[in-house]
Amino acid sequence: MLPTMAAARRRPTRGALLPGLASMTAYERPWLRGDLVAGITVAAYLIPQVMAYAEVAGLQPVVGLWAIMGSMAVYAFFGSSRQLSVGPESTTALMTATAVAPLALGDAGRYAGLAAILALMVGVMCLVGYVARLGFLAELLSKPVLVGYMAGVAVIMVAGQLGKVTGIKVKADSVFGQFGDTISHLGDANLTTVTLSVIVVTLLVLGRRIFPKLPVPLIVMLLAAGAVAVFGLRARGIAVIGEVPAGVPVPRLPQFQLSDLSSLVLPALGVAVVGYTDNILTARTFSTRNGYSVDANQELLALGAANVASATMQGFPVSSSGSRTTIGDSLGSRTQVYSLVALLAVIVTLLCGRGVLASFPRAALGALVIWAASRLVDIPEFRRLWEFRRSEFGLAIVTMLGVLTVDILYGVLVAVGLSVLDLLRRVSRPHDGILGYVPGRAGMHDVDDYPEATQVAGLLVYRYDSPLYFANVENFRRRALESLDRVSTPTEWLLVNAEANTHVDLTSVDVLDELRTELDRRGVTLAFARVKFEVADDLRRTGFLDRIGEHHVYATLPTAVAAYVSWYEDRYGEPPAGTPPHLGTPTPWPTT
Repeated sequence: MLPTMAAARRRPTRGALLPGLASMTAYERPWLRGDLVAGITVAAYLIPQVMAYAEVAGLQPVVGLWAIMGSMAVYAFFGSSRQLSVGPESTTALMTATAVAPLALGDAGRYAGLAAILALMVGVMCLVGYVARLGFLAELLSKPVLVGYMAGVAVIMVAGQLGKVTGIKVKADSVFGQFGDTISHLGDANLTTVTLSVIVVTLLVLGRRIFPKLPVPLIVMLLAAGAVAVFGLRARGIAVIGEVPAGVPVPRLPQFQLSDLSSLVLPALGVAVVGYTDNILTARTFSTRNGYSVDANQELLALGAANVASATMQGFPVSSSGSRTTIGDSLGSRTQVYSLVALLAVIVTLLCGRGVLASFPRAALGALVIWAASRLVDIPEFRRLWEFRRSEFGLAIVTMLGVLTVDILYGVLVAVGLSVLDLLRRVSRPHDGILGYVPGRAGMHDVDDYPEATQVAGLLVYRYDSPLYFANVENFRRRALESLDRVSTPTEWLLVNAEANTHVDLTSVDVLDELRTELDRRGVTLAFARVKFEVADDLRRTGFLDRIGEHHVYATLPTAVAAYVSWYEDRYGEPPAGTPPHLGTPTPWPTT
C-alpha cells in the first residue's frame, strides 16, 4: 500500500461527479515528486506508443497524439482511478481500423472523419450506460475469455505490421491472408527494413528487462531515427513518418451523416464494451494494490467523456493502457496530476519537436507494435487455466480462434456470448448435496465430503447450490427426487436447505409445485429451511407457501430438524434414529 495515500483513502469519492478534481483539491505536497517523475516518464513512453497505435488504427501517427490530449485531460477530472492512464491503446485501435476501413473506401479524409465519429458514438454509448447504471457489464467477460481475446488481438496486431517490418507489399485483409502473403513473398523483403525491425524489437526486449524504469520505447525510437539519418537509410528503402502538422487541432465535433451512424452502431458497441472492460479491470487492479476504490459507473462516465473529447480533437476511440499505468505506478504516481504533467509534455512536443517525430521510421513503429502485441499474450495465464480446469482453458482457446477467424468486432460479441453461456452452464448444473451430521464438527455437511456423516432417520436434508430459475429448476426437481433413492431408510420429509437459492422465477415456482405434488403422491412432506426473505415473499405472492403450509418453512436448519423430530415423536412415539442432541425449539418461518 502507498503510505502517503492513507489520508486520501479516507476521503470518499464514490458518487462524486468529478472525483479526480476532488482528489486534486485535497492534494498533499509529498505526492508532487512522484507525480512529476511519473508524468514525464509516461509522456516519454506514450509519445511513440500512441503514434504507433494511430497507425494500427489506419490513421496518421500524429492523430494518436491528438487523441491523447483530449482524453487524458478529461479523464483526469472525471475518472475515479487515481492512476489509470487513458488514451489510445492496441485493442480499440485495431477495432477502429476494422470498423472504418470498409466504409472509407480508401479516402483518407473520410477515414479520419469516420474514426472521430466512431469515438463520438462510443462516448455517447458510455454516457448512456452511466445514466442507466450499466457498470455491472464489466463482469460479463470472464478471465478465460479475456485471456483468449487478448491473445487473438495480439496475433491480429502482428499480422497488420508484417508489411511495415519487412518492406513487403501485403495486400490481404485477413489475418491468415496477411501471414500467407508475407511468407509467399519473403524474397521481396527489404533486408535493411527487416534488420532495423529486428534490432528495434531486440532493444525493446532487452531495454525493458535491464532498465525497467527508463522510457525505453522513446529511447529506442530516437536511436532508430538517428540511425536513419546517420547511415542514410531512407535511400535503402526505410520509410519515415514524414511531415507532422504544426500545432494542435481546434476542438470541434466531427461532421456526420445518418448513414454513417447506422453503419457504425455495432462497431461502436463492441469498442465500448471492450474499452470499458479494459478500463475497469486495469483500474481495479491498481486501486486494490494501492488501497483506494474505483466506481464502476463513474468509469463509464469518465470513459464516455474521454471518447467525446478524443472525437472533438479529431482522434479515435480510446481506452486505458495497462503498460503506461504500470510505469506511472512504479515511479510513484499518486493522483491524476501525473496525467496532466504527461499531457503538458505532449503539447510541448507537438509545438517544438515535430522535426524529431517526422524522422521516426515506420519500420520501427511497426516493431514497437509487435513488441507491445507480444506482451498481450499471457502464456503463464494460459498455463494456469490449463492446470485449473480444462474447460476454462478451452474457453480461452475458442475465444482466441473466434477473434482470428470471424472478425475482431464480432469476436467481442462471441466473447461476451461465451462468457454468458459458460455462466449459464455452471448455474444450470450446479453442485448439490445431501447433508448430515459429522462427529466433532458443528452444523450439517455434505455426506459426499464426509462419508462418516450420519443422517436423521426419515429426514433427507437436500441443498442445491444455485438460484432457481427456468434453466435449472427442472434439474433441481430431478436431482432432488433422485436423492430419495440414495438414502438407506424411507424418507418421511424432504427438507430443502435454501440458503443458496437466492432467487426464484415463476417457472421455478411452477416446477416446485410439481415437486410438491410428486412428493405428496409418494407420501413425503416437502419443507424448507433458511429461505431468504425476498424469496419467501415471491413464494407467498404465488400462493406456494399456502399450498405447502408456512409451518413447513423454517428460519434455520436446527429448528427445521427439531420440527421434524417433534413430528416424528408425535407419530411414532419415539425420536428417530440419529437425532442429534440440543436441537432447540421448533420455530417456523415468521408469517409477518
